[in-house]
Amino acid sequence: MHSRSPASRTGRPRSAAADAAILAATREALVDLGWSKLTLGDVATRAGVAKTTLYRRWAGKNELVVDAVAELFDALELPDRGSLAADIEGVVLQFAAILALPEAKSGLMAVVAEATRDDALRERVRASVVDRQKRLVLEGRARAQARGELPPEPDPGAAARTADLIFDMVAGAVVHRTLVSGQPVDEEWVRGFTQVLLRGLTAQSTRPVAG
Repeated sequence: MHSRSPASRTGRPRSAAADAAILAATREALVDLGWSKLTLGDVATRAGVAKTTLYRRWAGKNELVVDAVAELFDALELPDRGSLAADIEGVVLQFAAILALPEAKSGLMAVVAEATRDDALRERVRASVVDRQKRLVLEGRARAQARGELPPEPDPGAAARTADLIFDMVAGAVVHRTLVSGQPVDEEWVRGFTQVLLRGLTAQSTRPVAG
C-alpha cells in the first residue's frame, strides 16, 4: 500500500495493519454515516485504535477520506489482453466496478464536492488519485507502442499532454456515466466508448507535425 500521509511526522514506525484498518473503517463509516456525520472518533472506534493514532497520520477528515478512497483505485490493473482496444476495455470495466461500490460512490462524490471549496484538498485528490492512476495510461501506451499499435512520441512534453488528455477522457466519461447519469457501464457501452477513443488516438497519431 502506498503511504499518503505527511512524511515529515516522526515517532514510532507506522503499522501497515493499523493503516489498513483505519482506511477500511473510514470507507465503512462513509457508507453508514455519510460525509457530514463521519468523525475521526467514529473511525477510530471502528478501527480499534486511539483517536490520537489517526491524528498522527492525517491532519483531518478531508485527508483521511481522500486516502481511503485512493486505496480503492490502487487495486486497478491494466490487463494484457493482446490489443490496445481489449486492454482499454478491461481497465474501464474494472474502473466502473470500483465506482459501483457504495464506499467509492460516497467517498468520491464527497471529496470532489469539498474540493471545489478547498484548494489543498483538490491538490491532495490530484496527487493521491489522479496522478497515481495515470500510471495505467503510461503503461497502456508503452505496451501499445511496443506492439506497433501506436507510434512512438519523441517529444516528452507532447507525450505528457496526450497522457493527461487520455486519462481525462476515460475517467471523465466513466465517472459521469456511473455517478452522474447513473447508467450502466456494461460491455456494450465500453466497446463503443473504446472505439471512439481509439479513433481519436489514431487521428492524433497521424496528424502532420507543424513546421
